Amino acid sequence: MRNYKIPTLTIAGSDSSGGAGVQADLKTFSAIGTYGMSVITAITAQNTMGVFDVEELSRNIIKEQMKAVFEDIMPKAVKIGMVSSPEIILEIVDNLKKYKPETIVVDPVMISKSGYSLLRPEAKENLIKYLIPIAYLITPNVPEAEEITGMKIETVEDMKKAGKKILDLGPKYVLVKGGHLDGDAVDVLMGEDTFEVFTSERLDRKNTHGTGCTLSSAITSHIALGYDVVEAVRRSKKYITEAIRHSFDIGHGVGPVNHFYKFEGLIFSK
Repeated sequence: MRNYKIPTLTIAGSDSSGGAGVQADLKTFSAIGTYGMSVITAITAQNTMGVFDVEELSRNIIKEQMKAVFEDIMPKAVKIGMVSSPEIILEIVDNLKKYKPETIVVDPVMISKSGYSLLRPEAKENLIKYLIPIAYLITPNVPEAEEITGMKIETVEDMKKAGKKILDLGPKYVLVKGGHLDGDAVDVLMGEDTFEVFTSERLDRKNTHGTGCTLSSAITSHIALGYDVVEAVRRSKKYITEAIRHSFDIGHGVGPVNHFYKFEGLIFSK
């Protein structure tokens, strides 16, 4: 944990059950070994069985949270998750342009695992027009990539085509996650001079709440620690695979991954 003094920031919604959102991001930052900070954009009422209500925070409190963090502890890398309204997206983009963090990772959260919409339809335009172009990396899953590009994705070749379309919007890199397709878990990383296909075994586990949040936060942490984007994704893929493998039953629905699987069995003394 010698790198724990390296600060990372999540800008996202709160998950009251702790499995996704800001809570998953902060657990991931800690597990990877960076110092986690947060700007909360919305409060969700959710648990392992679903999302039941969402209340967005005001532009002003989001602005003040960002000011408080950036003017005191400049993050080495920033992860952006749930940004549900057009106004919130504009506020975040304005402040990111003001403070100019080195690395911005965008996880374009649109729909929860239980099917609850976390991005207003009218916000999609601002996401595409203003937030995606300033990203160092964007990490859409297949349904999110379909929403962004307007194309149907059924194969790895389709993922590559979608990735090219998303790159044309302005980010430096795009990681299209293929977990929603059949077969092995295949993710495609693309950049101007980068093309990597990451294949990992598909684990038969029901407890996968917060996987997207966890992966994007792991990538953010690894980039903050100095790894290039390819190695950051490779290490983060390994981390999320093991976190899923060690997932556990808690609650009555889809439980969380195990963010701290690496520390199981350790005895902490005073």
